[in-house]
Amino acid sequence: MTETTMAQSKIPYLHEIVYTFTQYGSTLYTEGTATFSNAAIGFILGAILGILLAVLMSVSKWIEQLTFPYAIASQMIPILGLAPIVYGIIRDEQMARILIAGYITFFPVALNMLRGLRSVDPSALELMHSLAAKPWMVYWKLRFPASIPGLFSGLKIAAPLAVTGAILVELMGAQNGLGVIMLRNLYYGPTHNYMFWSTVIVGALLGLISYLLISLIERIIAPWQPDFRSGGDA
Repeated sequence: MTETTMAQSKIPYLHEIVYTFTQYGSTLYTEGTATFSNAAIGFILGAILGILLAVLMSVSKWIEQLTFPYAIASQMIPILGLAPIVYGIIRDEQMARILIAGYITFFPVALNMLRGLRSVDPSALELMHSLAAKPWMVYWKLRFPASIPGLFSGLKIAAPLAVTGAILVELMGAQNGLGVIMLRNLYYGPTHNYMFWSTVIVGALLGLISYLLISLIERIIAPWQPDFRSGGDA
Protein backbone atom coordinates (compact mmCIF):
# COMPACT_ATOMS: atom_id res chain seq x y z
CA MET A 1 0.00 0.00 0.00
CA THR A 2 1.39 3.37 -1.02
CA GLU A 3 1.90 6.30 1.34
CA THR A 4 -0.93 8.22 -0.35
CA THR A 5 -3.41 5.36 0.05
CA MET A 6 -2.42 4.84 3.67
CA ALA A 7 -2.87 8.53 4.41
CA GLN A 8 -6.32 8.71 2.81
CA SER A 9 -7.52 5.56 4.59
CA LYS A 10 -6.74 6.83 8.09
CA ILE A 11 -9.53 8.23 10.22
CA PRO A 12 -9.04 12.04 10.19
CA TYR A 13 -8.77 14.21 13.27
CA LEU A 14 -11.93 16.23 13.82
CA HIS A 15 -10.15 19.45 14.75
CA GLU A 16 -8.06 19.29 11.56
CA ILE A 17 -11.20 18.92 9.45
CA VAL A 18 -12.79 21.89 11.22
CA TYR A 19 -9.64 23.89 10.52
CA THR A 20 -9.78 22.90 6.85
CA PHE A 21 -13.38 24.09 6.67
CA THR A 22 -12.40 27.47 8.11
CA GLN A 23 -9.55 27.80 5.61
CA TYR A 24 -11.28 26.53 2.46
CA GLY A 25 -14.95 26.97 3.30
CA SER A 26 -15.59 29.32 0.37
CA THR A 27 -14.05 26.86 -2.09
CA LEU A 28 -16.07 23.97 -0.70
CA TYR A 29 -19.22 26.07 -0.85
CA THR A 30 -18.61 27.12 -4.47
CA GLU A 31 -17.83 23.62 -5.69
CA GLY A 32 -20.62 22.09 -3.62
CA THR A 33 -23.10 24.54 -5.10
CA ALA A 34 -22.05 23.54 -8.62
CA THR A 35 -22.56 19.87 -7.79
CA PHE A 36 -25.85 20.37 -5.98
CA SER A 37 -27.39 22.63 -8.65
CA ASN A 38 -26.70 20.16 -11.47
CA ALA A 39 -27.91 17.25 -9.35
CA ALA A 40 -31.09 19.20 -8.52
CA ILE A 41 -31.87 19.91 -12.18
CA GLY A 42 -31.36 16.27 -13.11
CA PHE A 43 -33.41 15.17 -10.10
CA ILE A 44 -36.35 17.37 -11.07
CA LEU A 45 -36.28 16.23 -14.70
CA GLY A 46 -35.94 12.59 -13.67
CA ALA A 47 -38.81 12.94 -11.19
CA ILE A 48 -41.08 14.46 -13.86
CA LEU A 49 -40.21 11.64 -16.26
CA GLY A 50 -40.83 9.04 -13.56
CA ILE A 51 -44.21 10.52 -12.65
CA LEU A 52 -45.34 10.66 -16.29
CA LEU A 53 -44.20 7.09 -16.90
CA ALA A 54 -46.03 5.88 -13.78
CA VAL A 55 -49.26 7.60 -14.84
CA LEU A 56 -49.05 6.17 -18.35
CA MET A 57 -48.42 2.67 -17.02
CA SER A 58 -51.34 2.96 -14.61
CA VAL A 59 -53.64 4.09 -17.44
CA SER A 60 -52.69 1.36 -19.88
CA LYS A 61 -51.58 -2.19 -19.17
CA TRP A 62 -50.20 -2.32 -22.70
CA ILE A 63 -47.93 0.65 -22.04
CA GLU A 64 -46.72 -0.97 -18.82
CA GLN A 65 -45.90 -4.25 -20.57
CA LEU A 66 -44.08 -2.34 -23.28
CA THR A 67 -42.04 0.09 -21.17
CA PHE A 68 -41.52 -1.49 -17.76
CA PRO A 69 -39.09 -4.23 -18.89
CA TYR A 70 -36.93 -1.59 -20.59
CA ALA A 71 -37.04 0.58 -17.47
CA ILE A 72 -35.85 -2.37 -15.38
CA ALA A 73 -33.18 -3.27 -17.93
CA SER A 74 -31.87 0.30 -17.87
CA GLN A 75 -31.17 -0.04 -14.16
CA MET A 76 -29.02 -3.13 -14.75
CA ILE A 77 -26.27 -0.92 -16.20
CA PRO A 78 -23.76 -0.07 -13.43
CA ILE A 79 -23.72 3.68 -12.91
CA LEU A 80 -19.95 3.53 -12.51
CA GLY A 81 -19.71 2.28 -16.09
CA LEU A 82 -22.47 4.45 -17.52
CA ALA A 83 -21.11 7.79 -16.25
CA PRO A 84 -17.90 7.79 -18.34
CA ILE A 85 -19.84 6.61 -21.39
CA VAL A 86 -22.34 9.47 -21.12
CA TYR A 87 -19.59 11.98 -20.43
CA GLY A 88 -17.51 10.67 -23.34
CA ILE A 89 -20.42 10.93 -25.78
CA ILE A 90 -21.78 14.31 -24.70
CA ARG A 91 -18.51 16.05 -23.83
CA ASP A 92 -20.50 18.51 -21.73
CA GLU A 93 -19.91 18.13 -18.02
CA GLN A 94 -23.04 20.01 -16.96
CA MET A 95 -25.35 18.07 -19.25
CA ALA A 96 -23.69 14.79 -18.28
CA ARG A 97 -24.27 15.48 -14.58
CA ILE A 98 -27.90 16.36 -15.25
CA LEU A 99 -28.49 13.24 -17.33
CA ILE A 100 -26.92 10.87 -14.81
CA ALA A 101 -28.85 12.46 -11.92
CA GLY A 102 -32.07 12.17 -13.93
CA TYR A 103 -31.28 8.58 -14.89
CA ILE A 104 -30.81 7.63 -11.24
CA THR A 105 -34.01 9.41 -10.23
CA PHE A 106 -36.64 8.32 -12.70
CA PHE A 107 -36.84 4.59 -11.87
CA PRO A 108 -37.45 4.69 -8.08
CA VAL A 109 -39.91 7.54 -8.61
CA ALA A 110 -41.79 5.67 -11.36
CA LEU A 111 -41.87 2.41 -9.42
CA ASN A 112 -43.10 3.91 -6.15
CA MET A 113 -45.52 6.26 -7.88
CA LEU A 114 -47.05 3.37 -9.83
CA ARG A 115 -47.44 1.37 -6.65
CA GLY A 116 -49.18 4.33 -5.02
CA LEU A 117 -51.53 4.88 -7.95
CA ARG A 118 -52.64 1.25 -7.64
CA SER A 119 -52.99 1.28 -3.86
CA VAL A 120 -56.49 2.78 -4.00
CA ASP A 121 -59.18 0.93 -2.08
CA PRO A 122 -61.33 -1.00 -4.60
CA SER A 123 -64.50 0.07 -2.76
CA ALA A 124 -63.53 3.71 -3.28
CA LEU A 125 -63.08 3.06 -6.98
CA GLU A 126 -66.48 1.38 -7.16
CA LEU A 127 -68.04 4.39 -5.45
CA MET A 128 -66.45 6.78 -7.96
CA HIS A 129 -67.66 4.64 -10.87
CA SER A 130 -71.17 4.47 -9.39
CA LEU A 131 -71.19 8.27 -9.33
CA ALA A 132 -70.25 8.30 -13.04
CA ALA A 133 -66.95 10.05 -12.32
CA LYS A 134 -64.80 10.69 -15.36
CA PRO A 135 -61.37 9.02 -15.52
CA TRP A 136 -59.51 12.28 -14.95
CA MET A 137 -61.68 12.94 -11.89
CA VAL A 138 -60.84 9.50 -10.49
CA TYR A 139 -57.17 10.30 -10.82
CA TRP A 140 -57.46 13.80 -9.42
CA LYS A 141 -59.67 12.95 -6.45
CA LEU A 142 -58.55 9.40 -5.68
CA ARG A 143 -55.43 8.02 -7.32
CA PHE A 144 -53.13 11.04 -7.07
CA PRO A 145 -53.76 11.60 -3.34
CA ALA A 146 -53.22 7.88 -2.72
CA SER A 147 -49.93 7.97 -4.64
CA ILE A 148 -48.35 10.82 -2.66
CA PRO A 149 -46.72 8.63 0.05
CA GLY A 150 -45.27 6.32 -2.59
CA LEU A 151 -44.09 9.25 -4.69
CA PHE A 152 -42.19 10.80 -1.80
CA SER A 153 -40.70 7.44 -0.86
CA GLY A 154 -39.20 7.28 -4.34
CA LEU A 155 -38.07 10.91 -4.20
CA LYS A 156 -36.33 10.40 -0.85
CA ILE A 157 -34.49 7.37 -2.23
CA ALA A 158 -33.44 9.19 -5.39
CA ALA A 159 -32.42 12.58 -3.97
CA PRO A 160 -29.13 11.52 -2.28
CA LEU A 161 -28.33 9.20 -5.19
CA ALA A 162 -28.68 12.09 -7.64
CA VAL A 163 -25.96 13.97 -5.74
CA THR A 164 -23.74 10.87 -5.81
CA GLY A 165 -24.30 10.54 -9.56
CA ALA A 166 -23.30 14.16 -10.18
CA ILE A 167 -20.11 13.69 -8.14
CA LEU A 168 -19.30 10.53 -10.07
CA VAL A 169 -19.48 12.37 -13.39
CA GLU A 170 -17.18 15.06 -11.99
CA LEU A 171 -14.58 12.39 -11.28
CA MET A 172 -14.46 11.71 -15.02
CA GLY A 173 -12.77 15.05 -15.75
CA ALA A 174 -15.11 17.97 -15.11
CA GLN A 175 -13.86 21.50 -14.54
CA ASN A 176 -15.71 22.21 -11.32
CA GLY A 177 -17.64 20.45 -8.58
CA LEU A 178 -16.90 18.42 -5.47
CA GLY A 179 -15.70 15.45 -7.50
CA VAL A 180 -12.97 17.54 -9.09
CA ILE A 181 -11.70 18.77 -5.70
CA MET A 182 -11.94 15.27 -4.27
CA LEU A 183 -9.94 13.69 -7.08
CA ARG A 184 -7.35 16.46 -7.13
CA ASN A 185 -6.65 16.20 -3.42
CA LEU A 186 -6.57 12.41 -3.57
CA TYR A 187 -3.72 12.58 -6.07
CA TYR A 188 -1.83 15.26 -4.17
CA GLY A 189 -1.25 12.84 -1.32
CA PRO A 190 -0.83 13.19 2.45
CA THR A 191 -0.40 16.97 2.37
CA HIS A 192 -4.00 17.34 1.15
CA ASN A 193 -5.50 14.54 3.24
CA TYR A 194 -7.88 16.75 5.20
CA MET A 195 -9.09 18.63 2.16
CA PHE A 196 -9.96 15.27 0.64
CA TRP A 197 -11.91 14.26 3.73
CA SER A 198 -13.63 17.64 3.78
CA THR A 199 -14.98 17.12 0.26
CA VAL A 200 -16.23 13.66 1.26
CA ILE A 201 -18.07 15.16 4.24
CA VAL A 202 -19.55 17.97 2.14
CA GLY A 203 -20.78 15.40 -0.40
CA ALA A 204 -22.44 13.42 2.38
CA LEU A 205 -24.01 16.61 3.75
CA LEU A 206 -25.42 17.49 0.33
CA GLY A 207 -27.06 14.07 0.14
CA LEU A 208 -28.49 14.53 3.64
CA ILE A 209 -29.74 18.04 2.82
CA SER A 210 -31.47 16.79 -0.32
CA TYR A 211 -33.20 14.06 1.69
CA LEU A 212 -34.30 16.52 4.38
CA LEU A 213 -35.62 18.96 1.78
CA ILE A 214 -37.81 16.27 0.23
CA SER A 215 -38.99 15.23 3.70
CA LEU A 216 -39.90 18.85 4.49
CA ILE A 217 -41.84 19.22 1.24
CA GLU A 218 -43.64 15.95 1.99
CA ARG A 219 -44.62 17.21 5.44
CA ILE A 220 -46.02 20.42 3.90
CA ILE A 221 -47.90 18.73 1.05
CA ALA A 222 -49.15 15.64 2.87
CA PRO A 223 -49.38 16.39 6.62
CA TRP A 224 -52.23 13.89 6.95
CA GLN A 225 -49.89 10.89 6.77
CA PRO A 226 -49.73 8.75 9.95
CA ASP A 227 -45.98 9.38 10.35
CA PHE A 228 -46.61 13.11 10.76
CA ARG A 229 -49.42 12.86 13.26
CA SER A 230 -48.77 13.58 16.92
CA GLY A 231 -49.12 10.86 19.49
CA GLY A 232 -52.49 12.21 20.53
CA ASP A 233 -53.88 12.00 16.99
CA ALA A 234 -52.79 8.43 16.33
